[in-house]
Amino acid sequence: MPASEPVRLGRKRVLPSCPNPLFLQWLTELRDEAKEKGLKIQYTYQKAISSLNKYPLPLQNAKEAKILQNFGDGICKILDEKLQRYYRERGPNAPIHTLPEGAPPPGRPDNNSLAPSRKKNAAGDQGKEKGGGGKKKKKREYVPQKRSGGYAVLLTLYRQSQIPGSKGYMFKMELQTEAQRLCDKSFSVPDLGSKYTAWSSVSTLIQKNLLIKTHNPARYSLTDEGLALAERLESVEKGTKDGPEGDREECRSEDEEEEDSGPGVVDLTGSDDDNEEDRIDPAETPAGVVQPRKEADEMGFSGKSQNSQAVSRKPNGACLLPGTYEIILCVDFIETTGGSHHRKQELVKELQRNGVNFDVRKLNVGDFLWVAREKVAPVPGQLRAPEGRELVLDYIIERKRMDDLCGSIIDGRFREQKFRLKRCGLRRPVYLVEECGTAASHLSLPETTLQQAIVNTQVVDGFFVKRVQDVRESAAYLTIMTRYLTKLYQNRTLICRSRELEGDGGSDEEEKGMPSCSLISFAEFNHGAIKNKCQTVREVFARQLMQISGLSGDKAAAILEHYSTPHSLLTAYERCASEAEKEKLLSSIRYGKLKRNLGPALSRTVYQLYCTQGALS
Repeated sequence: MPASEPVRLGRKRVLPSCPNPLFLQWLTELRDEAKEKGLKIQYTYQKAISSLNKYPLPLQNAKEAKILQNFGDGICKILDEKLQRYYRERGPNAPIHTLPEGAPPPGRPDNNSLAPSRKKNAAGDQGKEKGGGGKKKKKREYVPQKRSGGYAVLLTLYRQSQIPGSKGYMFKMELQTEAQRLCDKSFSVPDLGSKYTAWSSVSTLIQKNLLIKTHNPARYSLTDEGLALAERLESVEKGTKDGPEGDREECRSEDEEEEDSGPGVVDLTGSDDDNEEDRIDPAETPAGVVQPRKEADEMGFSGKSQNSQAVSRKPNGACLLPGTYEIILCVDFIETTGGSHHRKQELVKELQRNGVNFDVRKLNVGDFLWVAREKVAPVPGQLRAPEGRELVLDYIIERKRMDDLCGSIIDGRFREQKFRLKRCGLRRPVYLVEECGTAASHLSLPETTLQQAIVNTQVVDGFFVKRVQDVRESAAYLTIMTRYLTKLYQNRTLICRSRELEGDGGSDEEEKGMPSCSLISFAEFNHGAIKNKCQTVREVFARQLMQISGLSGDKAAAILEHYSTPHSLLTAYERCASEAEKEKLLSSIRYGKLKRNLGPALSRTVYQLYCTQGALS
């Protein structure tokens, strides 16, 4: 054995760098075989090799390798089969932590098995690739092209972060509107022959860890890496090397001729949000919430802006002037398909007979609503005219037949629908109730119960309720409402607002009973009304509370103002000194327009629900 020492120091044959050389050898063979066949699974094997090289402990079987990254059931099964074959050929006690005599070193492919860029994972290979262009090139840093979507988003978020008192993030619509002036490509309308917009580059920024997306509605903010890159872009934009330390109001130059130092490659193959939302042109005022309100208040009934300069400076056309839009009735497609086909087609035929301009589409809440759609002229050379912007009027209708009302009360949909209608962002929800006549006597609930539910909807919940006898009267009501709203809004300038932003309460016009000029876009409305979207803890808590008998939406909202999550409520209970104080904790909370107390009975019920261990009495 004295000759073993020089051998060990010279060739590194006795003790390989990986404690699992047999598994490493098999993975290397699998990788090389896949490479020869041109299979993409070669990259999966390469990742498994990298993980195995980093693992310092010996493995007894392939199942133990499942704890390693990139080791799935498929790879483990293959290795186990090879291990069983190895034991059958060499005996059950054959060593697996040393290579058989004469076996080649594992993890080192032949010269032509893998490209040089894939050779860095095997241990002990450092210094192998020298000269001849075999050395792997350093990956170039991602820098978005000047005046591209990613470039505009990074600069916009950076400049917003430099404002004193900045909230540190931006919502989608305000970000799109503010970034548009820094980008040559539209954030809302795709180019001819393409379905991607400048907004699609946001997915690349998130993938490159330059941008982070949180919350719902989405909030976009820069990461530390994104902040550093944006600062460099701002320096180039200003033509300085010291970084953006100047006044932000001077950062508006769009005619700079500086060339971007990066490769200028932007991935436009993925969209970060729904295509429907990307196609609609956002009309959000970037200055925030107060600006649209002021402009809305400065407009008279004639619709002529008394501050035309303020309206004209809005980027990307953030308002619809009188005469540039038309009022369209939107009908949920469920109202035209399924169920009683004859009855639903009768509604469509009545609307057509009455000459109503309507559009059938998917509505995530409500059955009918109205939009102000921009009139867009066809573009020469294009098959279809560009899609006009759409702002939703503050009127939405939920249609209920008596049998449908009965079913929705029994399964709980009725309360949920009222809750969703109240928080959909439209200020004037309407319930359209169709009487069933004699059919009501055959329903599961007494007619008196149904009538009481209708009265509560109007008196307690604050909805306007319109009663009609049949489908024909429903169509007549929709026709009259369409003509009324067309006349009501015909001379008004409509400004887009966002329900995402703070301070989204009613305007002075709304308080005076006038129709609001500040409206949300249809894309934002419909996206915000998705029923099965990811819910916040606050929303789930509200749904829980509303399952309690006698606890309406107004009462739940009042509780949420004080305790927004179950945890905050339970913490408040823990602070109470006695059992009686816990039962009365919520009794003095005021709810609704009349500001009545919640009362001791409901307060005690909520306390028992969340604090009683075991069955409720």
